Amino acid sequence: MVRFITPLAFVLAVAGMPAFSGAAPAPGLPPQPAVHPAGIPADAMLVSPCIATMGEHWANLKDLPLGPIYGVWQGKPVFTEIMVSQAQLRTGFSYANIHALPGYTIDHIDVSFEPNGHEGYPIPHYDIHAYYVSPAVQATICPNGIPDPALKPMNAPG
Repeated sequence: MVRFITPLAFVLAVAGMPAFSGAAPAPGLPPQPAVHPAGIPADAMLVSPCIATMGEHWANLKDLPLGPIYGVWQGKPVFTEIMVSQAQLRTGFSYANIHALPGYTIDHIDVSFEPNGHEGYPIPHYDIHAYYVSPAVQATICPNGIPDPALKPMNAPG
C-alpha cells in the first residue's frame, strides 16, 4: 500500500548500519521536524513525507523494512504498520507485539497485498495497518500528500 518513495530506499540501505545521533538526518531522509510527535517512540525518525490517506511515516531505522512503522498526521499518531512476507505466512507467522501505542486504541485494520512488493520491500508481502482513526478520518489524511498510484479507493472490493 505504501510506496515508501525514493527517500526510503536510502533509509533501507542504511538500516543495518549503527544508529546515528544528532539533529541532522541521515542523507536521503526527509528533513526532521523540530518537534518529535507525542506518542511516537523517541528512537523513531521521519522516513517519508505525508502520503495521502496515511500521513507521514516514522520508524526506528533498525526496524525497517518490516516495522513497526508509525503514521503521523497533524502531529498525532494515526496507525502502526508491519509488513509480512508470503514466505513468513507459509512458515507460520506470529506477531505477538502488535498493539496500539500507549493512549490510543485500534479503530480498524487494513490488510493490503502487495504482489510485486514496493520500493523499500520489493518482495510479495502484506502491509498491515492498525489505524487509530475511523475510515472517515483516514480518508481526509494528507489530502495534498503524495498519492499512491496503486492505492485502490478505500474499502473497494478486489
